[in-house]
Amino acid sequence: MRPKPEDSFEYFEYYIGLVKEDSILLALKENYKNVLAVLASIPEEKANFIYAENKWTIKQVINHIIDTERIFCYRALRFSRGDNQMLLPYDENLYAKNAVLNNSTLALLTEEFDVVRKSTLLFYKQLTEKELSLGGQLQAGKTTVLALGFTICGHAEHHLKILKERYFI
Repeated sequence: MRPKPEDSFEYFEYYIGLVKEDSILLALKENYKNVLAVLASIPEEKANFIYAENKWTIKQVINHIIDTERIFCYRALRFSRGDNQMLLPYDENLYAKNAVLNNSTLALLTEEFDVVRKSTLLFYKQLTEKELSLGGQLQAGKTTVLALGFTICGHAEHHLKILKERYFI
């Protein structure tokens, strides 16, 4: 089942719209394969490439995908457990600026993505329809556990598109 328009707000609707699958588990699995395929195609020597001044390196983009998945899954966990308090936003530019990736390689980031996504999949596999429909408040608006899962996938797809179009991957 896909999220309904009332399950989220406009900003997340863009990401949700990038997901073709109608099942959250299928969406997470297909997106997982897409991300791994793109990451496997990037040579290590391009890891610190930026396409323009003040833009992120390829490693920073990948790390951002991972950070965002962790944060969104945390939000989904809270909402699925009935905790619908308003959750604070995060500043992705601050996270990118403060993530020291000197010891990271594309292989290590790929391994980290693999583990994070497997964890997300295991979490979503256990949720009931009722839990998927639970929601809460973000600063930008209300959303549900299901919408957050689809947003995780759409957010990653969005950045894969940027890697292909702007980083020439």
